[in-house]
Amino acid sequence: MRIKHWLAFFSVLFVATLTFVAAKGPTNIPMKAPPAPSRPAVVKAPPEPANDDCLACHGDPDAKSDTGRRIGVDPAKFTESVHGALDLKCVDCHADLKKTTDFPHPSKLAKVNCAGCHQEKVAEYDRSIHAAARRQSAGSVAATCVDCHGTHDIRQKTDPKSLTYPLNLPATCGRCHGDPDVIKQGHIQIGNVSDLYKDSIHGKAVSKSGLMVAANCTSCHGSHDIRKKSDPDSRVFRRNIPNVCGSCHEGIKAQYDNGVHGIANGRGNDKAPVCADCHTAHQIQRADVASWRLDTIRECGTCHADKITTYRDTFHGQVTSLGFVRVAACSDCHGAHDIHGKADPRSTVAPGNIVSTCRKCHPTAGENFAKYDPHADKHDKARNPVLFYAAGFMKWLLLGVFGVFGLHAVLWLPRGFRERRGQAKHS
Repeated sequence: MRIKHWLAFFSVLFVATLTFVAAKGPTNIPMKAPPAPSRPAVVKAPPEPANDDCLACHGDPDAKSDTGRRIGVDPAKFTESVHGALDLKCVDCHADLKKTTDFPHPSKLAKVNCAGCHQEKVAEYDRSIHAAARRQSAGSVAATCVDCHGTHDIRQKTDPKSLTYPLNLPATCGRCHGDPDVIKQGHIQIGNVSDLYKDSIHGKAVSKSGLMVAANCTSCHGSHDIRKKSDPDSRVFRRNIPNVCGSCHEGIKAQYDNGVHGIANGRGNDKAPVCADCHTAHQIQRADVASWRLDTIRECGTCHADKITTYRDTFHGQVTSLGFVRVAACSDCHGAHDIHGKADPRSTVAPGNIVSTCRKCHPTAGENFAKYDPHADKHDKARNPVLFYAAGFMKWLLLGVFGVFGLHAVLWLPRGFRERRGQAKHS
């Protein structure tokens, strides 16, 4: 019995020891680390198509799309362009092809968005008359970026080969504004201004003399933000025209601002003459040309109708009506840009200056000569009482003379008839 008790005791002790060790855990036994979770394989994006990939098809100058549109690109011209000089890729502009791996790509692509690089210029264009026309009509022929700058051959405006180079710009604008079809489709109110500009002093300075400082289309209308002339923010809005012309003709602008016309314009009088009223807009001529000097008289008469009527009654007016310009016209007496009121001491027709003004043509003119009224009005009794009564006397005199002789002719007619009849019988 004693041996059985010891065996039972050691059995219980052995089981208790195993239970304690199992509960505490194997502290000194190194454990193998669990395996790291598997990571998904990295898929590399396909490389963007290189220019050579595009030129493999588009490098052929005769390449055409499915619709027959020419899609060829001259690699040499692109290399010489402003984009080629910057090492831009084709897909930088044609962004929807960046992830293309299959060639040929779909024929219909998204339109190139120039705002990606030229955000400010595109914002200016969006405010222009061209952009407004395209928003109003999906089929509008209004100019876009490529119409003025080109596509794959765009150059800096300082490059003589650029479409926007100052000497090339009139021809670029003339591709639309000199095309009768575009003018008709675009409902452009002013007709072929391209030909008018070519014959103007500015156009001849550009085309024949090659003067870079001569005014071209953008000098007056702006470049990207061209607006309607009725828009107050337009450079050619009536009230803004003197400032635009004054950007080149600064000295003349100063004279105009101090004259009656410039002061009235500065006060917001829309009826005050501006540069375009006398010189026109696109067909400006030399001021010393006879035809222009004669036309200026007519232009002055559009506002001063009463003055042009009385001027035409004088010797000066009669001679200019015959096409001669060696006699005084409006500007010879009143000035051109710095016209002042008669009561202004600066005026060329002020009492203190009128003699010197007359002596420009009549060297021996004196005080009595200067009293001659170049705008005498026979209908204005207060201004010219002597002329008024003299004209009235002459009118009644002529009526009386013609009346007497007319009555005499009427009374003589029956007697003359009877005498002829009697002579016929006698014969």
